[in-house]
Amino acid sequence: MPKLKTRKAAAKRFRATGTGKIVRRKAYKNHLLEHKTSDKKRSMSKSGLVHERDEDNVRLMLPYL
Repeated sequence: MPKLKTRKAAAKRFRATGTGKIVRRKAYKNHLLEHKTSDKKRSMSKSGLVHERDEDNVRLMLPYL
């Protein structure tokens, strides 16, 4: 079987936990932050898990994850 290529853009954005779940960065924490509450900004700073429905697509992009 030939080697599979990793999607480099996805490799920069996702990582796996010790239990095999995939971690992602949350959106909307880039700019236009003045009108967002500090609670909102704090919750967006934390990383989140990829939904189980999307995990297969992420694993296709990262075959050696």
